[in-house]
Amino acid sequence: MADVSGTKPESNTGETADTAAEVKQPEGYVYASYGPEKFLRDAIISALTLRRYDRKRPISLVCCKKHRQLLKSLPFDPPFDLVLDLDDDHQSIIGYKHNLHHYMPFVRNLYLDSDMIWCRDPDRLWLSLRPYPYTITGQESADVFFGSHKNIRILSDILLRRRQRTLKRFGLNSLARVQTGVMYAADAGITRKVNRLAADILKRKSETHFVSRRKEKGRNLESCEWSLGMAVTMLNLHVYPWFNAQESIQLDFIHPLTKANANYSEVSCKYYCNPFIHSLRGIENNLARNFLFTLFRLLPRGNDHMWVTPYILHFGWGHQKPWFDQFVNREWDKLTSSGDKSS
Repeated sequence: MADVSGTKPESNTGETADTAAEVKQPEGYVYASYGPEKFLRDAIISALTLRRYDRKRPISLVCCKKHRQLLKSLPFDPPFDLVLDLDDDHQSIIGYKHNLHHYMPFVRNLYLDSDMIWCRDPDRLWLSLRPYPYTITGQESADVFFGSHKNIRILSDILLRRRQRTLKRFGLNSLARVQTGVMYAADAGITRKVNRLAADILKRKSETHFVSRRKEKGRNLESCEWSLGMAVTMLNLHVYPWFNAQESIQLDFIHPLTKANANYSEVSCKYYCNPFIHSLRGIENNLARNFLFTLFRLLPRGNDHMWVTPYILHFGWGHQKPWFDQFVNREWDKLTSSGDKSS
């Protein structure tokens, strides 16, 4: 494991100060870790599932000083080829994802959340991302729930046309919906431009219809997604399709809709071809979700579906986290009980 101390300052081009003196690896993965020790464990286990399929591209960890020290005390070698310090001011969802231009250790960087399990060889994925200077998985048009209320209060937004008023105020004709579990950056200048615009938009939150993510049950950190969604829309940047059938980068783990073996080396997700039907997957109550699936099955294409193996299985829904935690705990016990640290 390479040990690189400190986050390097930007140059005028948005690259690190000594980039010219370095030869960057062409492609690599970037995880981030800060806060409770659990998040470091998640990143380690996620990276190990990536190593099942990709042993040639380097994996970087951007982490707080506490987690760097924890890495050194582990009884096994972590799967990271490069470790960078995460600035104290960037140790939050917004702080980190609005500042990715400070953390570009490779020529082409794929940024990943830690609550993910890899399911496929990513070679074709890298080829599909190569044309873009910067992109985020998402959809070209966000629904009314994006960044707003997730309950009956959404009716006030609809009736008062708050989404439309936000778009008009910012001179937009549409709004992209981004899912920042997977982000890609190859151009430091464009990445910096997106981040700074998103930060400026966040400061103007009172001019929008968006609400704090911390008002949602189980959430204690603010979201970066609506501000980045507005930024990529304003800059007319491509949003990489989130739901892309057999070539989906990431699909959500929903227990009743996912087939997987114990170590998640064989995974299939039920993928509804109708976007509206597929959007019902996250309803927490099984009875309510199944009732709606049964009801809309009567519509043309209502039951059209396929079984898809995404590149990444993402445990983003709060009520689905226990399955990921169980997997992490099992894998962590295997790693720590062996007690063998390679030389």
